[in-house]
Amino acid sequence: MSDAPSSQRITKRPGDDPLLVVENLKTHFHIDAGVVRAVDGVSFKLDRGKTLGIVGESGSGKTVLSRSVMRLNIAENVETAGSVKYDGVELLGKSNKEMRDYWGVEMAMVFQDPMTSLNPVVKVGRQLTEHVRYHLNTSKKEARLAAIELLRSVKIPEPESRFDVYPHEMSGGMRQRVCIASALACGPKMLFADEPTTALDVTVQHQILNLLQQAQQDRFMTMIMVTHDLGVVAGRTDDIAVMYAGKIVEKAPTRTLFAQMKHPYTQALLQSIPRASNPKHTRLSAISGRPPDLINPPSGCKFSPRCPYAQDKCYEVEPELKADTTPGHEFACHFPVGTPEGDAAFEANMAAGKPQTLAAAGKLAATEDLVTGGAV
Repeated sequence: MSDAPSSQRITKRPGDDPLLVVENLKTHFHIDAGVVRAVDGVSFKLDRGKTLGIVGESGSGKTVLSRSVMRLNIAENVETAGSVKYDGVELLGKSNKEMRDYWGVEMAMVFQDPMTSLNPVVKVGRQLTEHVRYHLNTSKKEARLAAIELLRSVKIPEPESRFDVYPHEMSGGMRQRVCIASALACGPKMLFADEPTTALDVTVQHQILNLLQQAQQDRFMTMIMVTHDLGVVAGRTDDIAVMYAGKIVEKAPTRTLFAQMKHPYTQALLQSIPRASNPKHTRLSAISGRPPDLINPPSGCKFSPRCPYAQDKCYEVEPELKADTTPGHEFACHFPVGTPEGDAAFEANMAAGKPQTLAAAGKLAATEDLVTGGAV
């Protein structure tokens, strides 16, 4: 385990081995009611300069997964196992002191709520300069100039005057831009964006997503974008991993996922996206039922109680993530969408009058409009 500075430690070039390799990662929280299996055996690889979208409902394990990779889940009641290798170096087991060589410099995170990630009683400029001076060992004057340039780079108007304001004196979109500037300050090679557009209006959402995408391209930065909305990641990511109940249930290149989705949960998420083409006052589609209890999850497939394709086998045997014929496409389902087995299972459930199947039958719609663009 090397103690060399990051500039010496990272020697590989773009196109070499994957920057991030996660294998069988598990993060469990021990509470009075039992063990919460928030992340329960997740594996994936991410190449340099690529963007991975992690999608799922609230409680599916997306945020815990990203925080586990960055070694931010370190409370006494947290148990983390598996392997997380960043540029060939194992991160699990590293102490806070050891991770300081990585936080900010090698990997950074844009958190969901800028008002809780920014210190409300410290001016914006000071928060940026402290970050720069700590990691880059610059003078106070150099740090101020760097901070102002960072504010300018994230499209904050009049950055010199914004340098001396408090977070509450800025709009939600401006605060999120400050968080992005802070995350990018030390030139990290990997950026985690955890629901970066929450509570922002649609126009500002679009601006923030464009800003992140431009920063990723300009810096050849690897990025993981966490969201509950498939429309956000459509057209902005190279690959998408769909999470449910702490596991990846489908993973594929973005275009492949939208064109050839196989897991019923992925299909249900896509059907839940509002469409501008719908008439006014159209009732929004929702996935039947609710996410499982992660302390006492159901046997078999965790999505089976809500799945319109579920058969007896689904309630008894948990499907494994397996490769499709399309390169890079994996899914965990006994009766995949768009296959003869899946069609037969759906028809059988329709004939039996299963509520989740009848509800899904009324939601099926064309999805080609999302293959090349997003809802945002």
